Amino acid sequence: MTKPQVILTGFADEGVSKQLEKSIKEQFTAYAAIGLQYYSIRFIDVGNGTKNVMALTMDEIQTIREIQNDFGLNVSSIGSPIGKVKLVDEEDGTKNRYVPFNEYLDEVNRACEITHALESKLIRGFSFYHPFGKDPHDYMNQAVDQLSQIAEMCHRSDLTFGLEVEPNLVGGNGWLMAELYQKINHPSMTLVFDVGNLVVQGFDSCEILDQFRSCLPGLGWFHVKDYRHPKPVKKGDPIDEEQLKNFVPCDLGDGGHEAIFRELKKALPEIDTKLKARGIPGFFVDLEPHVKGGGQFGGYSGPDGVGVAQRALCRLLDYVGIDYHLRDFDDILADRGF
Repeated sequence: MTKPQVILTGFADEGVSKQLEKSIKEQFTAYAAIGLQYYSIRFIDVGNGTKNVMALTMDEIQTIREIQNDFGLNVSSIGSPIGKVKLVDEEDGTKNRYVPFNEYLDEVNRACEITHALESKLIRGFSFYHPFGKDPHDYMNQAVDQLSQIAEMCHRSDLTFGLEVEPNLVGGNGWLMAELYQKINHPSMTLVFDVGNLVVQGFDSCEILDQFRSCLPGLGWFHVKDYRHPKPVKKGDPIDEEQLKNFVPCDLGDGGHEAIFRELKKALPEIDTKLKARGIPGFFVDLEPHVKGGGQFGGYSGPDGVGVAQRALCRLLDYVGIDYHLRDFDDILADRGF
């Protein structure tokens, strides 16, 4: 019997040797060397200084496309920060910016243009910041309204918007994400699960598995990182994302990736069919290891770190019986024209 299969990808900016250097060729060298054929783009330097993908010019995007072809890479998703702004113009002690939503839609439109220019189908985004320390349920309806408009804009561009679970947002856990998905109920909206973003909040592996099951009906792709707490944490407290320094490969953390991948294995055939109907090549498993440090808008692993993280991921996928492809000699021959 054929095993269910995923497509391996990763945030390319994690693979550089220093956190503040996002050289395009260093990113692509690291990811081609570990056998990937896809990458997610977030921060990159094409010769004009490091930029977020949202700030790239069309000339820079053309340069990226030319260089990625030399490395045999394609963009899996745009790692945009869409949705990482405040829902309300209220001082809450954070540095998160507020943008009136009718103006913010211009940024969403820009994300759609960039995604098309990079020949991807997927935009990663978030569920908006409610006032820090307050109950996210009180802001659920506003988040649903704004995310519905984003989903519709993506739909008109034949793109899919992936809503990532992350601390301090309205969709701060899997149960809230499932509620958002059910209320939005839009074909262009999907969910992006991330175990590490739940472990840091103090959820145990049983709770995370339950949250994953809640998200399965809307699951679109998966970010891979895990975390190991050096000391007990109080669940539900707001998270200082800049102080998160204990990320580990997915087979060493507290998140229970093995059990989650076993659940994913059963659901993959149905998910894969839904994704391909939207023009997406398959279910992406996206390395975002943060093994040398993480923060609110990104993380750092180095070329050695992404190699360690990927080998851990592959061991775990092999163990649970999920298939994947890494570059082999046939790919080299094809590149040579044989």
